[in-house]
Amino acid sequence: MPRYALLVAYDGTDFCGWQKQEPPASAGPAAQDGAGPAYSPHTPLLEGAPEGRVSLRTVQGVLERVVRQVVREPVELIGASRTDSGVHAEGQVCAFTCQPLETTGPSPIADAPPAPRGVGWPADRGPARLCQAVNARLPDDVAVLAAAAVPAGFDPVAGAVRKRYTYTIQFGPQRPLWDRRTVHFVRARPGALPDTDAMRDAAAALVGTHDFAAFAAAGHGRLSTVRTVHACQIALLPSPRDAGTRLEISIEGGGFLWNMVRIIAGTLLEVGLGRRDRGSTRAALRTRDRRDAGPTLAPTGLCLRWVRYEPPPAFVHASEPDARPSPA
Repeated sequence: MPRYALLVAYDGTDFCGWQKQEPPASAGPAAQDGAGPAYSPHTPLLEGAPEGRVSLRTVQGVLERVVRQVVREPVELIGASRTDSGVHAEGQVCAFTCQPLETTGPSPIADAPPAPRGVGWPADRGPARLCQAVNARLPDDVAVLAAAAVPAGFDPVAGAVRKRYTYTIQFGPQRPLWDRRTVHFVRARPGALPDTDAMRDAAAALVGTHDFAAFAAAGHGRLSTVRTVHACQIALLPSPRDAGTRLEISIEGGGFLWNMVRIIAGTLLEVGLGRRDRGSTRAALRTRDRRDAGPTLAPTGLCLRWVRYEPPPAFVHASEPDARPSPA
């Protein structure tokens, strides 16, 4: 039974995150359970939900439906990272297993012999054609960049050895326009710069294996809050059309807690703006108290850049089916 990995990119603005969600219809705007509605009149929804439920528009939900149409069977799509609502990705990895069953049936061409039909995606069709077939049915805000045939035991979650996220912030008097969906805006006077030296000192304290309880959202649901951060870097970037200064916070790690990267970004931003001491990250790691870390920044500036595996899947891009495979 063939198993395929997909390399996926998406603009997360109009998605309710990666993971498929089908809350009860009663949990919507009219819910009176005191816990808050699961969705609002403005929440993107999908059609075809089970009776009594709604289907929130998620990347997994949209992509899985399309893959099922292509392979003609109810496959389950598993993603490496459960990005939150509004978070973007250019290197999400997911996988599914299908069947290569071939049958024969009437040809759509009159007087022609029976044509091969069936379910699944046989290996001889190739991953490039799989990309093309899926992309032809996807909406504009998500795309499969590449695909690879992988071993039956390939697990995009447990097999991931490292992930990289970036958080992009623009400082200046003018908010971003053309890429406003992917950049967090901080209004500042012309030429104003955050204290990047202080931010780098604060970021360096996060590198290593620590208890990141202070940098996790309540209700994260993990048994352990110990994680390893391999790198946390601050870089100034050129801003398009002289619209201000851009700063990118880049974090690499083996895994992350719920909202961990956005809380780290919020903490480092406050250090750069002089609202927190550069030693505040060390203090938060020591106390493990959420109140000692900074705010959770909006999802707008966050992007999953890549996920690494050993050995890496031999991804083949749809536009270059004969090119040498490249790692994720």
